[in-house]
Amino acid sequence: MKNLIDIEQFHRFDNLGLVAHEVVEGFITGLHRSPFHGFSVEFAEHRLYNQGESTKHVDWKLYARTDKLFVKQYEEETNLRCQLVVDTSSSMLFPYSKGKKHLQNKLAFSVYTAAALIYLMRKQRDAVGLTLFSDEIEFHSSPRISSVNAEVMYGKLSELIQPENASLRKTTNTTQVLHQIAENIHKRSLVIIFSDMLDSSKNEELFSALQHLRYNKHEVILFHVTDHSLEREFEFSNRPHKFVDLESGQVVKFNPTEVKQHYTNTVNDYFEDLKVKCGQYHIDLAEADINKDFKEVLFSYLVKRKKLY
Repeated sequence: MKNLIDIEQFHRFDNLGLVAHEVVEGFITGLHRSPFHGFSVEFAEHRLYNQGESTKHVDWKLYARTDKLFVKQYEEETNLRCQLVVDTSSSMLFPYSKGKKHLQNKLAFSVYTAAALIYLMRKQRDAVGLTLFSDEIEFHSSPRISSVNAEVMYGKLSELIQPENASLRKTTNTTQVLHQIAENIHKRSLVIIFSDMLDSSKNEELFSALQHLRYNKHEVILFHVTDHSLEREFEFSNRPHKFVDLESGQVVKFNPTEVKQHYTNTVNDYFEDLKVKCGQYHIDLAEADINKDFKEVLFSYLVKRKKLY
């Protein structure tokens, strides 16, 4: 399974652990066939042991079965502490479908990608924690490697994509929450944030909160989750539309074509400002388009991990 469309067609998409397994194993299979197989997790393959080299990575269990020496290639040994941070505010429900299961939105993309990262990190024996937030922190677990912690995180993420839990009028306070997270994570960690970065705070205040994470020596990856065609390019049909703010309930009616140029200019200016600030603070910023494959996020994580360790 590569994207939300694949998952929506999968009859057991409620089982996050199973979905995460399918997403990651498919990603790793593709990675092994690509020029980037050196990023593989745990080990990519076995090869025959060459006389004189270190026996550090010899697979002794396989030796006991075959009486031949094989080496596990590309094994990761350095453990990482990672905190996944997911924005659960109402704006993440876009595009919104009322009263039915709908996986084609920003929150679902964030949930499934976060679940895949949990599986991937545990496969690498990394400690992972989860923070869910809107206008306040709704759930927080510190990084651990235990299977019990993983099941708790899968359970909390699964709740977010149940239609009965789709909560409108839930506002965002990204600025305050990021300051809290910076103070609450006491050991140096990799902080991975999934958010559409729609916040009522002034840009300077939001950027200050991101800077706080870096000031506390955390490495940060910010995945700016968007529906690129609708939110960045404003690709709506040339007719009157009713737009509803999912957080405030405010309603406006207009023809999107009439404001498209101004809208796209404003959005692009904001995103460019965000890119500049993240560059200044040495924060990795990546656009996570919900219409694309999960591999864009997973590969960004592996690249970052390889740089750190």
